[in-house]
Amino acid sequence: MLLAGLRAEVGAAEANGGPWCVPYEGNGIPPGSGIPPWGFHATESFKHGVSGSSHGWGDINLNTNWISGKICQTLDGGGRSGRMISVRLGPRILYHSHVAVMWGYPGNVIKAPIKVSSSTDSKCKVGTPGHVTMYTSYNNVKSDSIQFFFGSGCLDGSRLYHGGAQTVNAQVPPL
Repeated sequence: MLLAGLRAEVGAAEANGGPWCVPYEGNGIPPGSGIPPWGFHATESFKHGVSGSSHGWGDINLNTNWISGKICQTLDGGGRSGRMISVRLGPRILYHSHVAVMWGYPGNVIKAPIKVSSSTDSKCKVGTPGHVTMYTSYNNVKSDSIQFFFGSGCLDGSRLYHGGAQTVNAQVPPL
């Protein structure tokens, strides 16, 4: 099974001090260290037999437009072996709003720069820049989303995770 093999590879790299991601097995927001923290976990089935999972968390200060943290994304299938991309966030927030509307629902949105910090995808090099848009809906609607945008080389990592609490569970703090 590809996922089991990738988990073993990631686990071995983590044990050796590598900057790799440990698969997230929880069902809530991953543990964050900020007050308020941001965090999410997401799974999605994409076109061409590709499935993905992603999780991340970190610190944030909306008063100073500052964010930090780590996001991990694992992609499997689509005629390619499993691959993992780890990115670092920030330090500046590109955009945030407490009155955003996405997918037809009001909520909080944060857009921040990301940079690849490790990758098992030979086409996606360490240092490749991009950005992420994190959205969480209000009033228990649970139409949350996480979207990655990468340039050349990492285009396979440009993915949208969107759905209810079983697919995407996000916490994006208000202003």
